[in-house]
Amino acid sequence: MEEKTIEREVIYQGKIFDVEKHVVSLPNGNTSVRELVYHNGAVAVLVIDESDNIVMVEQYRKAFESMSLEIPAGKLEKGEDPVASAERELAEETGYSAESLEKIFSFYGAPGFCSERVDVFVAKGLSAGEMNLDEDEFLNVKRYSFDEVVDLLDRGIITDAKTIMAIQWWQLSRLK
Repeated sequence: MEEKTIEREVIYQGKIFDVEKHVVSLPNGNTSVRELVYHNGAVAVLVIDESDNIVMVEQYRKAFESMSLEIPAGKLEKGEDPVASAERELAEETGYSAESLEKIFSFYGAPGFCSERVDVFVAKGLSAGEMNLDEDEFLNVKRYSFDEVVDLLDRGIITDAKTIMAIQWWQLSRLK
């Protein structure tokens, strides 16, 4: 069921992602066009404090012109180790370092056209430090109890997919 690339055209090369157009040969012998976004990947961190609260960040997202409540996250630099990236993003966005940082799952958010894989970690055993945001990054750190997070989900306040999946993992892990 593999699709083999016959032609490849680079449409855009950017700082965060590249876009290509591929003409592919389909398993039935026909051809089709695929518009693909290539991304280095990203990490996200479910941050749980000593009181079993989740730490999230609130920031404006230009793509949908609104504030978003999310777990800390960021893109991988080319060749960067996901664990190192998760540690960096945790420190940059929250000021915390973690005694324990464990990978809990990975996912592709839009596999029909995008190569971005997000590795999600859980951080526990927090030590406070200084936030070190990128110069174009503005956010507020928020802390919520389990019940508050469930309420935010129920009211549609949390709409970010990586955050919803991490919270669902957190909910399931509490049942064990």
